[in-house]
Amino acid sequence: MNSIVSKPITVHQTLDTAQSTHTTCPYCGVGCGVEVRKTKNSLTHDHQVNGIASHPANQGRLCVKGSSLAETIGTKRRLLFPQFQANGQTEQVLWSQALDKIATTFKATIEQHGADSVAFYVSGQLLTEDYYVANKFVKGFLGTANIDTNSRLCMSSAVAGHKRAFGEDIVPGCYEDFELADMIVLVGSNTAWCHPVLFQRIAKAKESNPNLCVVVIDPRHTATCDIADIHLPLLSGTDVALFNGLLHWLHQHEAQDHQFVTAHTQGLSDALKQAGEHRDTRALAELCGVQLQSLEAFFDKFAKTEKVITLFSMGVNQSSQGTDKVNSIINCHLYTGRIGKPGMGPFSMTGQPNAMGGREVGGLANMLAAHMELNNPVQRDRVQRFWQSPLIASENGLKAVELFEAVEAGRIKAIWIMATNPVVSLPNADQVKRALSNCDFVVVSDITAKTDTTAYADVLLPALGWGEKDGTVTNSERCISRQRAFLNPPGEAMPDWWAISQVAKRMGFGAAFDYHHPSEIFDEHARLSAFENVSSDPETHGVSAAQGENFARAVADQKSTTNFDFRYFNLKGLCGLSKPAYDALPPLQWPVLTPYQGTSRVLTNNRFSHPDGKARFISVKYEPPRNKASRDYPLALNSGRIRDQWHTMTRTGLAPTLGSHIPEPFIDMHPNDALLFGIKQNELARLHSQWGTLVARVQCSGNMRRGQVFVPIHWTAQTASDARVGALVNPVVDPISGEPEFKHTPVRIEPFHVQWQGVAYSRYALNLEQVAWWTHIQTQAASRYELAGRQKINTVSEHSKALLLSHPALAEMVHNNQADWLEYSDHSSGIYHAAIMVDSQIQACIYIAPRELLPNREWIASLFVKSRLSSRDRMAILAGAPLGSTNDAGPLVCSCFKVGKNTILNAIREKGLTTPKEVTACVKAGGNCGSCVPEIRTLIATCLVES
Repeated sequence: MNSIVSKPITVHQTLDTAQSTHTTCPYCGVGCGVEVRKTKNSLTHDHQVNGIASHPANQGRLCVKGSSLAETIGTKRRLLFPQFQANGQTEQVLWSQALDKIATTFKATIEQHGADSVAFYVSGQLLTEDYYVANKFVKGFLGTANIDTNSRLCMSSAVAGHKRAFGEDIVPGCYEDFELADMIVLVGSNTAWCHPVLFQRIAKAKESNPNLCVVVIDPRHTATCDIADIHLPLLSGTDVALFNGLLHWLHQHEAQDHQFVTAHTQGLSDALKQAGEHRDTRALAELCGVQLQSLEAFFDKFAKTEKVITLFSMGVNQSSQGTDKVNSIINCHLYTGRIGKPGMGPFSMTGQPNAMGGREVGGLANMLAAHMELNNPVQRDRVQRFWQSPLIASENGLKAVELFEAVEAGRIKAIWIMATNPVVSLPNADQVKRALSNCDFVVVSDITAKTDTTAYADVLLPALGWGEKDGTVTNSERCISRQRAFLNPPGEAMPDWWAISQVAKRMGFGAAFDYHHPSEIFDEHARLSAFENVSSDPETHGVSAAQGENFARAVADQKSTTNFDFRYFNLKGLCGLSKPAYDALPPLQWPVLTPYQGTSRVLTNNRFSHPDGKARFISVKYEPPRNKASRDYPLALNSGRIRDQWHTMTRTGLAPTLGSHIPEPFIDMHPNDALLFGIKQNELARLHSQWGTLVARVQCSGNMRRGQVFVPIHWTAQTASDARVGALVNPVVDPISGEPEFKHTPVRIEPFHVQWQGVAYSRYALNLEQVAWWTHIQTQAASRYELAGRQKINTVSEHSKALLLSHPALAEMVHNNQADWLEYSDHSSGIYHAAIMVDSQIQACIYIAPRELLPNREWIASLFVKSRLSSRDRMAILAGAPLGSTNDAGPLVCSCFKVGKNTILNAIREKGLTTPKEVTACVKAGGNCGSCVPEIRTLIATCLVES
């Protein structure tokens, strides 16, 4: 059915006629500005993507993910129409039918079981406008705070730490501070891979300032260590001990800013008392697993350097002690007064494009909108009066992990999941499967038809994706940027805010959700931020609002009254924007008190958001990770992102450019541990924890310390047979933030023995149910499958043929003699090659052989791009290698320019190249986003050792 209730949005109808659109990247929290232009110069896509030079976040730079956005545009794998789903069958329905069912079911569930029997689980991928409407609906009209977000998994510890120390969730500084600093400490962050544009900014600053000291604190030796002066490979979970030790060192070496601490802080004595437990640096170095000399060099440099900025990310947040880790870092900056000033301060680097925007609207289950608190009756009353809502949630809702535990227990009867994939991303992920399987009613809004989570939906709603959505996002430096639409919505996809509003209307709340454009929602969001906010009217205190970032000085001595309080988050200057003004809104950092005048830094006048205006030292005690390594589970599992992928690959998995760098999941471990457990490099192994298992290929990169393993987070049941790392991760959470312990789960490892290995390429999806292990990525013209089986194949040819013909279209071609079946077999060597050709174009092929004899993957992929193969190509297909001399570029290093490892090594050796810049000048590698520069530097070092 193609019928649909009339769409209230007209702004989308002719968007694809625009030649150029300025928007924002949908990936990490850097928040890069992106210019999208229509192009006719590409054979594979209709748009060209470039960085915006004038955007403050990226100044024209884009990483390879951002540069490849055009490859992700299209309707492939899209959910295009509302659907009902039951017993494995889907039925396309009208929007009105889907919305009626959701409203009726939620209303009946609340009437029968109470408001807390329903829940929403949303995402940092939502735009601020979507986020705002969802939280308003759930907390102000349904009357429950059971709405949480996948941002709980990445930055909730930072939020909790900020609120304890500052009285409000504030990132004080800005990206410019990294260029002004004399010391940058990167804690628990592989910035080079996870935030490449910011990393390149730091690398450039180091080139300009040879005295800039970069310290990396991370258990792994990551690409970020490429620019490090000091690397502290601390044992996972020991951050609190480390920074308590630093605080004691600062105290011992008289690094205190006495005036600042006395006038603007509280709680120092208790914090120092606890920090004194780690006064013995030798014992501390042993506890943290680092060299004493490196530890003391870091402490000494921190004490003697005024302009220090400490960036922290997932390695700090994703911990059972994440909030305490955050406060242990902030304590050191408060002690030295290094906060709110150029080139210094703690800096929480956010993982998602709008996790900060979600925090602004109260996206977490323990928050209210506009930086107000659920447990504050004055603020609850304020929000309810502003919303004119019939009721408002009065207690904190369930946080992500406990929310899905409540679903499994039957306390939550209905859940609406938006723009996230919890069956993959949550810890103890198999428990999430069980929970959704048992839930009475599951709604999923997504752009992708088939994910690990959509399989459990009763109702599927097609959402808008990047390029179709219209709204705002806020990055890690508090910069609000527009995400603008340049594509018409595919099928019947609609904005998330619209779907929520339609359900709200059907439940009797129409007047409060009568939105027709996202600008109306943003205006309401801005007005709430300024409502009864003391910081809204600095001029009444003798300070001009035009003074921008110094506006808070006006209320330094202002105390909260019954109806007013002080909040830095304030968009007063953006209230009342017309639709054209909203459409043209430039990037601005909040607070914004006057139109188009943002604030680069806050806390510049030492006024904090606690009622007395003072910051708090928080006394924190080191506690080891809850689950310790044991005889049965002797290794500690760490998980995280890789360079060219994002989350669960529903977007990046569409881009051929992004699949080549690391094409399959892996287990990285120390070579001595591999030897100890009988594991071989490049062979498959199985990891076990108390909660689940996975199988992946082992690598010994040399980046891991003994006793630890690393697995990337990205692979799902759609892209690998058994590689969901979330299934292994323990469900222990931080007691304050509720953020899970993703960085430390005890595991054991064992070989995963297979009888055969192979690779297949196909223009059509293959059925892999009979294959023990497989992974899948998208190339430019075909799907690539890495394969392995545990059963002996007596007839390799029959098994391979059955696999290739598992798709009906391929089977029909062969059975109707429309295709040529080419094959080569050497049974004694266990080698079999086969291909399906139609009119000299390859449709599918498979190669079974010992792994070292399998063909070059990039070469096979290139054959599928050709519209017609030559006779020589056909012979090469059977041989499994190009005929005659050819240059093997080797594994991909530079995704931007498709430059392989062998190409770079040959250039270094033949031309005597000694710097990454020389390599870039010669073969282009490293000349765009710079993410591969650390790898290039490693290759140069390898060649120098050889010579």
